[in-house]
Amino acid sequence: MIDPLIEPLIDPFGRTLDYLRVSITDRCNLRCVYCMPPAGVEWKPHDSMLRFEEIIRLCGIMAAMGIRRVKVTGGEPLVRKGTAPFIRSLKAIRGIEQVTITTNGLLLDTFLNEAGDAAQGEWIAAQQAAIPDAFNISLDSLNPERFARITRSPPELSAEYMPQKILSIINDLLKKNIPLKINCVPVRGFNEEDMVPIAALAKDKKIAVRFIELMPMGIASALKPIPNNEVASILEKQFGPLTPFAGKLGNGPARYYTLKGFLGNIGFISPLSHNFCESCNRLRLSSGGILQPCLSSDIGTDLRLLLRGNASDAELANAIMELVLQKPRSHTFLDLPAAAPAGLKNSMYRIGG
Repeated sequence: MIDPLIEPLIDPFGRTLDYLRVSITDRCNLRCVYCMPPAGVEWKPHDSMLRFEEIIRLCGIMAAMGIRRVKVTGGEPLVRKGTAPFIRSLKAIRGIEQVTITTNGLLLDTFLNEAGDAAQGEWIAAQQAAIPDAFNISLDSLNPERFARITRSPPELSAEYMPQKILSIINDLLKKNIPLKINCVPVRGFNEEDMVPIAALAKDKKIAVRFIELMPMGIASALKPIPNNEVASILEKQFGPLTPFAGKLGNGPARYYTLKGFLGNIGFISPLSHNFCESCNRLRLSSGGILQPCLSSDIGTDLRLLLRGNASDAELANAIMELVLQKPRSHTFLDLPAAAPAGLKNSMYRIGG
């Protein structure tokens, strides 16, 4: 292993990169209209994906270079077998201070049971060993019909896939005092009516509800976003003025606010209407082993090829640093042609959002 912080991850614009998003699968049990093709993703040989031990090795190297927080994403990360032991190994890496996960929540009950079993049924031990430090749960509608439409959940499974199941999981996590955030992507023609009821989840619960502007990637480029300033106006009309929150919540670019009478917070992630690239602190590792410096960039380094070519830790570290030096100043979403039907080559499910 390379010596800790022998070459910290600083990009050409002086930004220190200490946050890594790791996609562990392209697959998902839903087919959300802004993320996944209706038929799902193409089948890939198992060997084309990074093995968990390879991800752990890469995270160890990057931790020695200053990565301190890791977000586990997908696809839906909990569809991959062995995620609980993987989380435990990830949390054990020297230098990693926080491991969180983004999920649609539908498999969380099974995951929590497996994590508890891995720690002999002791919840405190499980939390220390195999439970992420926090959860981000995607929830775009509380209405069963709209939920089914935006997620394309199979009709025969509609009872299981209704949002009530996710709300039950959220309440279970809160009882265990596990920090969580709710992510909602407003999409014109799909969930306008849900902005108020989803925001209201933060009224009596100490959680953060975040509204994330739709990004023109893959199939999402054919959809119409609802800008966050419009969402904010809807919420203020219903709940009163949004007051900027001075505290820190999470590791990302969300701007947080409080509402009178709310226990929780409202957040806005606005890559298009409020560019936050000047403070970007992240890298992204795809499930196939491509390390990318920016969500909107096609630049990437194939670390799987290096890993399986018997590259040393020092060689991998050099490749990572070379990639960091190519990190662009800003995303290119606003430079895309307005009528581009395919959007960026990347799709959200490939790079983990």
